[in-house]
Amino acid sequence: MTTSAESKTVLVTGASSGIGEATARRLAGLGHRLLLGARRTARLASLSEELRAGGSSVAHRELDVTSLDSVHAFAAAGIEEYGRIDVLINNAGVMPLSPIADLRIAEWEQMIDVNLRGVLYGIAAVLPHMQHQGGGHIVNVASTSGHRVDPTAAVYCATKFGVVALSEGLRQESRDIRVTVVSPGFTQSELTHHGGSAEARAAARAAAEQLAIPASAIADAIAFAVDQPMHVDVNELIVRPAAQG
Repeated sequence: MTTSAESKTVLVTGASSGIGEATARRLAGLGHRLLLGARRTARLASLSEELRAGGSSVAHRELDVTSLDSVHAFAAAGIEEYGRIDVLINNAGVMPLSPIADLRIAEWEQMIDVNLRGVLYGIAAVLPHMQHQGGGHIVNVASTSGHRVDPTAAVYCATKFGVVALSEGLRQESRDIRVTVVSPGFTQSELTHHGGSAEARAAARAAAEQLAIPASAIADAIAFAVDQPMHVDVNELIVRPAAQG
């Protein structure tokens, strides 16, 4: 567990389930101060209450990463609650899979808005504050789909390739801001539960049920990057099931 001097203020998007929830639990257990954001406020409230009952410093706020105003308000709430922002974990994401020929344009736009635009909004909301305070850390959750392309996942992959590229560009432009991109493989989450074609969704769920590692494995990787000394920048972590091709 970190000491009070080592404890960081961490903002987590998409914290109501999956990797976001697991990351909140892991970082709270390490003694970091958390502000959790997601659309499902009932889940956030329950998680926050549970973690506070265990002695952690945790607050939560409703967050829609597709709204720049909402993301700015989220960052402002972190500063108001804790006085600073040390780490932003851009975790919110959606994955409705379908062949391009299905022309599910609304779902394409949703993936671009949440997976890529949401990451950009998060960066925009915290970067000036981090630069002013002389340091900070931005962790962007991408995917192994940001490194390879598979049928039915072309648009999802495009957004995650974008997150990887954006992260590397921000890293190259930064000296005081650490930048980490974490790319999970098949992981236990709700990503395969919503949207897309029924056939693609069923295939993804079957693969996940056979291969998926627990979300805590990704949370451990994020915690490893967050807890490095400020002069150590862990740029990229790919964490996948050993059995995943």
